[in-house]
Amino acid sequence: MSEFLKTENLSVGYDGRALIRDVCLRVQRGKIVTLIGPNGSGKSTILKTIVGQLSKVSGTVFLEDKDMAQMRQNETARRMAILMTQRVHPELMTCFDVVSTGRYPYTGALGLLSREDKSIVLEAMALVNSEDLADRPFDAISDGQRQRILLARALCQQPEIIVLDEPTSYLDIRYKLELLTILKTMVREKNLAVLMSLHELELAERVSDTVVCVSGDRIDRMGSPKEIFSSDYIAKLYHMEPGKYDPCFDTLEYVPKV
Repeated sequence: MSEFLKTENLSVGYDGRALIRDVCLRVQRGKIVTLIGPNGSGKSTILKTIVGQLSKVSGTVFLEDKDMAQMRQNETARRMAILMTQRVHPELMTCFDVVSTGRYPYTGALGLLSREDKSIVLEAMALVNSEDLADRPFDAISDGQRQRILLARALCQQPEIIVLDEPTSYLDIRYKLELLTILKTMVREKNLAVLMSLHELELAERVSDTVVCVSGDRIDRMGSPKEIFSSDYIAKLYHMEPGKYDPCFDTLEYVPKV
């Protein structure tokens, strides 16, 4: 299976100074690739660089062998959806309005929704079990519900890949599991490619096909969850004393295979 997204010789950082070098990622359709690593290790920097929110220091990001730097913004928006960490506070917008902004790559400058666009918006809301929120003000719903609406907005773009930066932040365990279960289902049913970061190791172990470990100025290791989640390696990655990491956290009892 060929890679839908890949990076080659990618170095990321700020003001032209590389913080992480030689980031070589491969993301296939129908698969979830998850970045893990200590806080401040650079996971968000990598993702923001890949989606174009930060300038590359060097290297190339490809979508199906096409250099993203050579793609028009509208073309990228139709193929890649983004759900980043920052909280969204739209004023006087219903949940339907927020989801419908995912159709902007298709609606033109005026942003007028056709009957087909409205149908796609409602379908996306149904996929994340949020049809009942359509007429609710976005700023009046819970954090878990907001994340579902933002995921619906991403799905509404009908993308081929979704990039998510710690999508379970601010959520309690019920909503974390709900969101990741929906995401895993969409990966299977829509053959999406997913690249994301997570700080909850137990969830990363359950949901990922490939885990990428970010440490210091490099990608330290990548592999299947089985290859990555040994107590000795995770303790080293997170700078813990040997034997202090227990891969069977208490919360794991409540985390189903998704």
